[in-house]
Amino acid sequence: MTASQIIFYILAAFILGTAILSVTTTKIFRSAIWLLFSLIGIAGLYFWLEVEFIAAVQIVVYVGGIVVLIIFSIFLTQQSGKEMPTPPMLRSIASVLAVLFGFALTYFLIYKNDFKAGDKSFDWSVNKIGNQMLATGENGYALPFEVVSILLLAAMVGCIVIAIKAPASPNPALGGTTDALGPDNLKTQIESETVL
Repeated sequence: MTASQIIFYILAAFILGTAILSVTTTKIFRSAIWLLFSLIGIAGLYFWLEVEFIAAVQIVVYVGGIVVLIIFSIFLTQQSGKEMPTPPMLRSIASVLAVLFGFALTYFLIYKNDFKAGDKSFDWSVNKIGNQMLATGENGYALPFEVVSILLLAAMVGCIVIAIKAPASPNPALGGTTDALGPDNLKTQIESETVL
């Protein structure tokens, strides 16, 4: 086994391990941190492939943008230290079946197609990547480049929606709490409701 293969297996194990911890932990803040490490591992995989520009984009967009927005929204909801509820058994079984189906599909695609190592030189300079990202013709990626900005916008909107709290109704009959009322106001409200 070569050193390059060892590095790949270490990176792959790190990515898979942190991804599994991200979806299995019961604390939401820890889940976001494990997702952060998993995305950093993917950036390390890009560095290993010698595509430094894509690795930098991975760190800036996903690690520096999406995950920071997720952590920001977690802190805004003040739920960072609380444990998430245990998922129902049916959802856990469906998740395991989805993972097994994904592995089976991946194995089928690898087994059916004969992938061979290419002999072309791997020339992905920043100039070439930039020209292809802004090109609208064949082999152009202008549309996916714009979709990334929509992804960032959707993450920001999601953070705002998570952070918005519904105002509590002071009327207990309407599902509100009595915490917003003082003892004197609560007594007055109860007396006025009994008169009606």
